[in-house]
Amino acid sequence: MNRGSARELLMQLLFQMEMQQDFSDELKDSYLENVAGVRNQLDYINTIFTKVTDNLQLIDDVIDNNSEKWKVTRMPKVDKAILRLAIAEMLFAEDIPCEVSINEAVNLAKKFSTDESGKFINGILSKVI
Repeated sequence: MNRGSARELLMQLLFQMEMQQDFSDELKDSYLENVAGVRNQLDYINTIFTKVTDNLQLIDDVIDNNSEKWKVTRMPKVDKAILRLAIAEMLFAEDIPCEVSINEAVNLAKKFSTDESGKFINGILSKVI
């Protein structure tokens, strides 16, 4: 599994957790045990997952502070998962350039949400830099 696929998987996991309102390690482990080829990206997935869950309020505050018209509580859950993932990378993963996190987030939005979401996410993340 490459890093892009790991991001996609992690975004789907964060979306699922938001839907269930369960951000536990148990749900993460259960989700990942059924995914083939994830072993080589487990460090990345576990690190970013932990950064998101340990800093969820901080990350949501960053989203709120950089979004002009939408509060995180009103955002589509897919967009919220993408933003949380990207902001966790931008704030806590020094080995990942912010531009890469933004580009990958926009690509995820285009794939899983709408073209408008891609622009929306790009706008928020560009303010975070």
